[in-house]
Amino acid sequence: MRGSPLSRRAAQRFRQLAFLSVGSVKVKLLLGFCIFFTLILLFFRASTFIQWTQYHSFVDQSDLHRKDYTLLINTWKRNDLLKKSISHYAACLRLDSIHIVWSEPDPPSESLNRYLKRIVQKYSKNGRKVELKFDVNNEDSLNNRFKEIKNLKTDVVFSIDDDVIFPCSSVELAYSVWQSAPDTMVGFVPRMHWLDHSRSNRDYFEYGGWWSVWWTGTYSMVLSKAAFFHKKYLAMYTNEFPASLREYVAHNRNCEDIAMSFLVANATGAPPIWVKGKIFEIGSTGISSLGGHTEKRTECINRFVAEFGKMPLVSTSMKVVDSRNTWFW
Repeated sequence: MRGSPLSRRAAQRFRQLAFLSVGSVKVKLLLGFCIFFTLILLFFRASTFIQWTQYHSFVDQSDLHRKDYTLLINTWKRNDLLKKSISHYAACLRLDSIHIVWSEPDPPSESLNRYLKRIVQKYSKNGRKVELKFDVNNEDSLNNRFKEIKNLKTDVVFSIDDDVIFPCSSVELAYSVWQSAPDTMVGFVPRMHWLDHSRSNRDYFEYGGWWSVWWTGTYSMVLSKAAFFHKKYLAMYTNEFPASLREYVAHNRNCEDIAMSFLVANATGAPPIWVKGKIFEIGSTGISSLGGHTEKRTECINRFVAEFGKMPLVSTSMKVVDSRNTWFW
């Protein structure tokens, strides 16, 4: 016996309400999951930013008194940035000493010297002593950042510009990677080169910036604005690298970082190692912001290839990530 029209409408209405109720629950669950996931991402992003000033506790406390690398920081008339950088890196636990490459016409002021030494003394506790020294140069040249340093106590230097900050945890990770390959450059800023096949009559190479690395997934250089390398390469750059190329770098005020990449690759026959790290840009201007930067660096690469008689740079797609702070790697 068929039900009345009223009962059928009631049943239909009930089914509609049930469907809407289930759909509402699904939407709420989806929204709840999205909110939860967003909060997790914000938490990890905040923890990364905190690393600016606070070293993570996952570092073995037995390493507190280890002194392993020298900070080699290049600066030019940006004392405010220099102060920020020194204040940050002085807190990194495996730091042994700080060498400031000073190429300005006037020597560092007493007030700057006192300020930086107070910062260093702040972290010189419990048997740990961080040394600070200005390496004053008589001429302004980009080659100064790679001058040989006599009586350097550490085997490795961490070459850094004054306008970039990396968390101490990232620096320590890169240092541990360098320990596994001490002849290699290990750094945070990858770049690449490639052969321009449109010039069929001769080998001509192009310089590729970050977007080229991102697009292809390969690189052949890590820039010395943030890289570890053995101190022996300072001596090699000063004493063995072709004088004509050092003069080229000084005259063009560019490409000293590419020159160091050529030197290391030529010595090792191996690619560098890129370590992924969160970078904080605290400066606003630099050589890379000038017009024609990529074209000038392309010219540098081909000038270096002509002098070396070959292309020593080796491409790779390997990237090191810290899985302790990364969900997707």
